[in-house]
Amino acid sequence: MISYRIVHASCVVLALVTSGCISVRGGSEAAHTYQLSLEGAQREVHAADGNSPVVQLSPPQAEPGFETPRMVYLKRPYELEYFAANQWADTPANMVAPLLAQSLSQSGIWRDVVLLPSLVPGDYRLDVYGFALQQEFFQQPSRVRVTARAQLVDLKLSMIVGMQRFEAIEPAPSENAYGGVVAANRAVAALLDQITVWLRECVGHSPTCRRSM
Repeated sequence: MISYRIVHASCVVLALVTSGCISVRGGSEAAHTYQLSLEGAQREVHAADGNSPVVQLSPPQAEPGFETPRMVYLKRPYELEYFAANQWADTPANMVAPLLAQSLSQSGIWRDVVLLPSLVPGDYRLDVYGFALQQEFFQQPSRVRVTARAQLVDLKLSMIVGMQRFEAIEPAPSENAYGGVVAANRAVAALLDQITVWLRECVGHSPTCRRSM
């Protein structure tokens, strides 16, 4: 009877482990969580005058496959993989929203930057979508690529002023997830600088604002 109970209990435990009810993680690596930040970037702060326009900022939208805090890497084109023990503190698209707002506020272009949803009226609306952040191990050193699309809408005229695709690539200082984090922060800062330059052209009615996606 005792041996039957032992065998029965062993079968139950085996069934639970197989079904995923019990997770065996002996010797697993500790999880690491990372942030995106502009703290290390050298950025000039410009003050806007009282006649500058107000911009509304829509929440940035992620590219499919990137709507997760999991850190994406590629060893071959088109195949997304995720680090097992390393992750972002939030989705990269969510983390880039306050950084974009900070960059816009410091640009001197806008009198105010309004995060949507909000009842505060604006002169323009900036929509950022297709945001993707990935570490590519196609060569050494590996590289981090950040891409996004943006459109600027004139709210008073109810028309799209310009649309553009942006991309920034930075080499990783080490061939691991943390090296990717360092490169990602540099790449995001470079991407936001590109968007700022483009917005300045759009508000200044430059023909380069209407380049294709």
